[in-house]
Amino acid sequence: MTAKEKILVTGVAGFIGSKVAELLLKIGYYVVGIDNINNYYSPKLKLHRLNLLQNFHDFQFYNIDIENFGELEKLFVSNKFVSVINLAARAGVRASIENPYIYVSANIIGTLNLLELMKKHCVNKFVLASSSSVYAGEKVPFQETMRVDHPISQYAASKKSAELLSYTYHHLYQIDVSVLRFFTVFGPAGRPDMSYFQFIEKIRKGIPIIIYGDGSQKRDFTYIEDIANGVLASMKPLGYEIINLGGGRNPISINYMIELIENALHRKAVIEYQPFNNADMSETGADISKAQVLLGWQPETDFEIGIDKTIKWHLQNESLLNSF
Repeated sequence: MTAKEKILVTGVAGFIGSKVAELLLKIGYYVVGIDNINNYYSPKLKLHRLNLLQNFHDFQFYNIDIENFGELEKLFVSNKFVSVINLAARAGVRASIENPYIYVSANIIGTLNLLELMKKHCVNKFVLASSSSVYAGEKVPFQETMRVDHPISQYAASKKSAELLSYTYHHLYQIDVSVLRFFTVFGPAGRPDMSYFQFIEKIRKGIPIIIYGDGSQKRDFTYIEDIANGVLASMKPLGYEIINLGGGRNPISINYMIELIENALHRKAVIEYQPFNNADMSETGADISKAQVLLGWQPETDFEIGIDKTIKWHLQNESLLNSF
């Protein structure tokens, strides 16, 4: 029997990382997952995701930070990886304004460490998680050919920097790179700091929710299963490509999302309006034609179905989430 191909998945205890690892394991890969289990949000939820992955025989976990070059190198020496999927990152626009150094260290230095080790140990395929946040100031729908030289948060700047580093290593060392710009990923077991989880929890408990602006701002929500399938599709040789993975339909307003949650919970939201935050984008929307052509990918889950599944999961797993 031939040995299974090994994939390194960083951020494997995270929302997207855990789902990607699960799908890889189900189709026959050996997955080595790393995560530093930080406290950006409750580690309890991260450990829950990790425990589900531990049920697979071909999964191995290491508590390693991608900023730690020495520990990463030990991993590359002891394993022959065919691909690296980098889903480890500091996320969150507003949090990046409060503590920009962590974002530069994790999202830029961490990416550099991985690329250097890939070059040194002859790993040829790199999948990088980027973000729709890099499109700030552009007109919807966002296309990959747009110039994205005006990031409006340190988070967006760190993601654009990681994209540029990846191109450099493709150009100099022929590493095959898929840069995936994710659009507002949502679903069961998602990050508790995301607006939809905050709204579900607070509306359920009658706690006021804060809306920055009038709630008309829109996001191109993309369901977690669709995103994970897109990541797997991007593992094929592409050279260097930047690809949008988004909902591909009409972006969803914050007001409409709140309305759906209210209807599902049979409770009205108590809303406190505050001024629009200049680090936020008023609307995101993906042109996904490139993903359709290059990857044969398109999202399958409508927002209404996805948010219903998310609400049901939330109500069944309250103990895993931060309380407010």
